[in-house]
Amino acid sequence: MLAPSLLDAVRGCASALEADVKVHTCAHLLTLSALLAVGCHSPVDDAGSTVPETCEATPPVVAPQKTDILFVIDNSSSMQEEQQGIATELPAFVSALKAGSGVAQEFRVGVITTSVYQRLTITNGPDSIRSFPDQEGRLQPVKDEAGQPTLERFIESTDPLLLDKFQRLVAQGTTGSGQETPFEAVRLAVASPLAQQPLEEGGNAGFLRDGARLLVVVVSDEEDCSSMQRPPPVSLVQDTSVDACNRDADKLTPVEDYYKAFQGLYDGRGASREVLWATIGPVALSDKRAEQVTDTSGGKPAVRNADCPTSYGAGFRQSALAQAFDSTRANLDSICRSDYQQTLLGIAELATVAQSVDVVNLPDPRLAVVEVTRANGSVQTCTVANGDIRYEPSGEDRSARLFFLGPCLRRVGDTKVEVKVLCAG
Repeated sequence: MLAPSLLDAVRGCASALEADVKVHTCAHLLTLSALLAVGCHSPVDDAGSTVPETCEATPPVVAPQKTDILFVIDNSSSMQEEQQGIATELPAFVSALKAGSGVAQEFRVGVITTSVYQRLTITNGPDSIRSFPDQEGRLQPVKDEAGQPTLERFIESTDPLLLDKFQRLVAQGTTGSGQETPFEAVRLAVASPLAQQPLEEGGNAGFLRDGARLLVVVVSDEEDCSSMQRPPPVSLVQDTSVDACNRDADKLTPVEDYYKAFQGLYDGRGASREVLWATIGPVALSDKRAEQVTDTSGGKPAVRNADCPTSYGAGFRQSALAQAFDSTRANLDSICRSDYQQTLLGIAELATVAQSVDVVNLPDPRLAVVEVTRANGSVQTCTVANGDIRYEPSGEDRSARLFFLGPCLRRVGDTKVEVKVLCAG
């Protein structure tokens, strides 16, 4: 194995591919005599060495970034304006996705709702439990221009009608459950047998692609009330001054359990799936905090989140799951904004910045040097030996993958990802 110091000494010697359209020619920057000059023998001569004797004519290739995007739309009675607000700003969102961040983008989009169940305690009567069998994590049908459902369940980025279909798809109406369960809806959609059930049988099979990342975007004005238990353990009450989902949060499935379920996803080839999570939810406009307050301005007490006057409950669980995926909360914003353009642009930027890339024609991960060009023009150099790149080997049907770690995490605004391979010649 090459020592880190030697890696640093030879990191310029490479066959190089830039993730935009330019390809650098191979440069023989370290010869055998140069290696001997620093007191080392040529690694080409080591037993079992994978260091190429001469630079390869074919450089490593960074494949287009594949992302499967799942919008989770709250379709409760209070969400009409918010759904329309999201639909209005989708042109900017789609344009930003297609622009990418130095890596070609290949994406598809689908929509599910937050409706899985609704349990309601009726005064002086038995609890009412309602299910939503046509939803419950199922991809919702794309509608045609007349508003009629089609057989399509997701839309490809190459579809010339992508934007029109997408805008119609996020308009899910307002007849869904008043007990919003986005976490459970996503679990059913991607981490239950429903994910493998054929589309023609009402399942979601075919939406998640091998080698693709999953981006989940939750849009809701209320707290998550998710449980894997049936019947649901928490019941809504008719008293608007009580938020039963927060009051009885200890009965719900812990946020950490959902986070682990989503982080433990694998594709059909056995490769771990990169998952991103974004939330437009009931948190404060000013600082994204979750804080429950009682609003009496309408004459009837109502539970809301502080500094979020159109919310219905505080977003403690919504905020917690978003922060589990990104401690900076760059993936979290308030549903109470007057428009969502900047919010969606921020999510699109996050979506295009993958923390892993497929790579082919890499003879040995110890030879990989990855250079990430930042927005200010500086170049971050990353290697497996230094621990800021993790390598997942290829399988029978999948490419090898490099994961960015620590100081080498990719950022919004990065302009280039360049993979080089150390060689001697």
